[in-house]
Amino acid sequence: MVLLLGNYALDQQQSMRRFGAMMLEGLTGRGIKAELIEPEPVFGNVRLFGRFIQKWLGYIDKYFFFPRQLRRRIRQTKNPLVHICDHSNAVYVDNCRPAPVVVTCHDLLAVRGGLGEDTDCPATFAGRFLQRWILSGLRKAEAIACDSEATASDASRLLGEDNSGQWVNMVPLGLSHPYHPISDVAATSRLSELPSLDLARPFALHVGSNLRRKNRDAVLRIVAAVKDQWKGQIVFAGEALTRDLMQLGTRLGISDRVVQVSNVSNELLEALYNKAVALVYPSRFEGFGWPVIEAQACGCPVISSDSGPLPEVGGDAALLHPVEDEAGFAADLLRLTNPAERSRWAEKSLSNARRFSTSRMIDEYAAIYRRLGAAV
Repeated sequence: MVLLLGNYALDQQQSMRRFGAMMLEGLTGRGIKAELIEPEPVFGNVRLFGRFIQKWLGYIDKYFFFPRQLRRRIRQTKNPLVHICDHSNAVYVDNCRPAPVVVTCHDLLAVRGGLGEDTDCPATFAGRFLQRWILSGLRKAEAIACDSEATASDASRLLGEDNSGQWVNMVPLGLSHPYHPISDVAATSRLSELPSLDLARPFALHVGSNLRRKNRDAVLRIVAAVKDQWKGQIVFAGEALTRDLMQLGTRLGISDRVVQVSNVSNELLEALYNKAVALVYPSRFEGFGWPVIEAQACGCPVISSDSGPLPEVGGDAALLHPVEDEAGFAADLLRLTNPAERSRWAEKSLSNARRFSTSRMIDEYAAIYRRLGAAV
């Protein structure tokens, strides 16, 4: 029995929750017994205080009540294997005994930030304690599975070279949704529900959050650099832009071109990928870069930074630049406004995306489980 350990809902870690759901669907689809368990929001649901106090109340749910629930569930399970689906929950490794533990390590950016490295993830005093706790848990797991070679390299360095060959594995992600090319008519129909998007004009796309490492301010500057040669829009899918980013768009003279799409569904995002001139992704730090393969699976060209794992994920289908080369990003955006050029890179994108199979990902995790003695 595989116990998949998922994320606390109130932490709003949507990509991590998608990964847990992917694993559950993939394993049960193979006939492998699996269950997804998560810390239950109780104290964290109390709304009588500000966000700071609410966050600390959530710690009671996660670090006081849930470990007890986890130990009880493991005792009730015959021959359990625990798969912690997000490395930030490696703090629970000691509570999983005697079951063997696999941890998926999506990135080590926060851990590295907690150790004083520059990853755009600065840590408070409490944050430094938490990241060291996470690192301690990772060192006790029987197997670590990393999304990319870049993250696997970080894991080997931080966890100790002596053991890395035995239990650090590289298992690339598959798609969390079967994104694929759709007809122009279908994409236009789906996008018609966005009144702020002018479908008569082309648009570029960014998918992500306002975390500094996502570099959304650079996206605005890149679009501003081509505003006199290209009359297109820029769509930000995901978290709503901050006031500072909106003000930057105004100063750059492109506020009328900015379109925001929050709480985007898979179907709507698929349509955006299909219709966009390109995904503009100048991320400063990544663990994998899910939007890159999502876009490519829809035939959307990707203009990306060459940071961390992005070259290995985007392959020769991504147009890569150093983070600071915003002029290079802008030049490639203009280049892709040529339909023939976009079509050429769309074909390369579709070819590269085929490497990231969810079925293959499940096979590789099942192999890790078997090496640890699980009957799957």
